[in-house]
Amino acid sequence: MKVEKDKVVTIRYTLKVDGEVVDQGELPYLHGHHQLIPGLEEALEGHEAGEKLSVTVPPEKAYGEPNPEGVQVVPKSAFPEGSKVEVGEQFYAQDASGQPMPFTITKVEGEDVTIDFNHPLAGKTLEFEVEILEVRDATPEELAHGHAHGPGGHHHH
Repeated sequence: MKVEKDKVVTIRYTLKVDGEVVDQGELPYLHGHHQLIPGLEEALEGHEAGEKLSVTVPPEKAYGEPNPEGVQVVPKSAFPEGSKVEVGEQFYAQDASGQPMPFTITKVEGEDVTIDFNHPLAGKTLEFEVEILEVRDATPEELAHGHAHGPGGHHHH
């Protein structure tokens, strides 16, 4: 069975950036439903279980280029009491509709804290080693929910 829209695909992957492993694991996903970065999903299209691929994904097919407007300076007092306000720490703000917006602290100078809402991998070329473990038809429930469910179904809380 080939990887195509509405199939549940399970992959084992290793992600490297600049030669360093930054993530690895197994991931079931619903193909064609924007659950992977576009460049990886496009590369998997048409392949079958058991195949291994090396995929290079440029920034424009991954997390895009960094947006300078995503970098802001805020006062240290804007962080919750007792927070570890250090370079590399990640926090969440909320947008106008209440959706979480992750950001990373990139600089601390006295009371000024520079934060970056860009994805940490924005502007990076991603190198994937991928093995396709399984390809199967999605269940009607998975299609209705728009994502893959694990063994034994799925429960919304």
